[in-house]
Amino acid sequence: MSSPHNGPPDHPEVIHWPSLVAAVSAITAVGIAIGLGLPLLSIILEKRGISSTLIGLNSAMAGIAAMAAAPVTTWFAHRFGVATTMIWAVLVSALSALGFYYAEAFWMWFPLRVAFHGATTTLFVLSEFWINAASPPHRRGLVLGIYSTVLSLGFATGPLIFSIVGSEGILPFAIGAIAILVAAIPIFIARNESPVLDEKPELHFFRYVFLVPSATAAVFIFGAVEAGGLSLFPIYATRSGFTESQAALLLTIMGLGNVVFQIPLGMLSDRMKDRRKLLSLMAIIGLCGSLALPWLASSWLLMAAVLLFFGGCVAGLYTVGLSHLGSRLTGADLAAANAAFIFCYAVGTVAGPQAIGAAIDISGNNGFAWAIAGFFGLYTVLSLGRTLFGPKRT
Repeated sequence: MSSPHNGPPDHPEVIHWPSLVAAVSAITAVGIAIGLGLPLLSIILEKRGISSTLIGLNSAMAGIAAMAAAPVTTWFAHRFGVATTMIWAVLVSALSALGFYYAEAFWMWFPLRVAFHGATTTLFVLSEFWINAASPPHRRGLVLGIYSTVLSLGFATGPLIFSIVGSEGILPFAIGAIAILVAAIPIFIARNESPVLDEKPELHFFRYVFLVPSATAAVFIFGAVEAGGLSLFPIYATRSGFTESQAALLLTIMGLGNVVFQIPLGMLSDRMKDRRKLLSLMAIIGLCGSLALPWLASSWLLMAAVLLFFGGCVAGLYTVGLSHLGSRLTGADLAAANAAFIFCYAVGTVAGPQAIGAAIDISGNNGFAWAIAGFFGLYTVLSLGRTLFGPKRT
């Protein structure tokens, strides 16, 4: 087994912009398509009279597809090449996005969800591997900060498009499919710069989940808090006395923190020898912020100020965690670990809403804050434990 290390010593200190543009374009298109598709598909199913339970079950296929696709992505990239696999994933995701419009039977939406989210998971894994492989070690945080910022903007653009074009006709589906297809252009142009996987990963896939636990645990917490927080925060806010518009604006401010802080956090991580210290700091800030929520319900401005930094710290777990992963592994091991990274994110998106929702049912409205604090508390203990008592390089 090849142990984690700090990357090849002769890695040039130059950002490979064609590679960066190709990978970021692919993931931005995915963000736009998912941001557009999630509300679009739910609204259409509701108009068709599908029950909320079945809509939720159909939506859950996204996490299941991601968990299924992540372990096999590295195998496809090794067999067919990174760029070729990404182009095929673009085609599959674009065709499945358009397929929702033509699929009249509800059962057909289940395989379409699996195809769409399986293909987009492949794009996530290989885009992040490509970016990590192409980033100079001492500028990796900056590059991944750019990546996370653009991805966040892509996710924000999707709902904006939906608010403009609505859910009628083929237009919203065509826009989503075209956005994804356009991503194939920079991937094709930069295909010769894509990383090459000459060797298969040395470990079983699930071993990579625990190889760099500070990174994979960080993205699990990010997925849990992001998915659970975004889906249940409007309920928490309205029960706390805020109006629906005030709750929506608070979510927007939290999303703004997500966008604003990623590049500064990435640049800060580049200056640190041990990124786990920054991950621990963000977890502690997230823990304090979530514990403070019940005492902020009387002031919208205080809530907004805390959520601005809270959103930045939550998303920072993803950016810095991914940068930490790239600083420890290379080659096939990095590709497999990136797949494990996305797998852990998918598990978090399934576990978070369930745990936070159950906490609200058990403990009342403040269960929302206690559950999120629990997630951050678990990661704080893990990250501080790894930093203080664990191996120096994981």
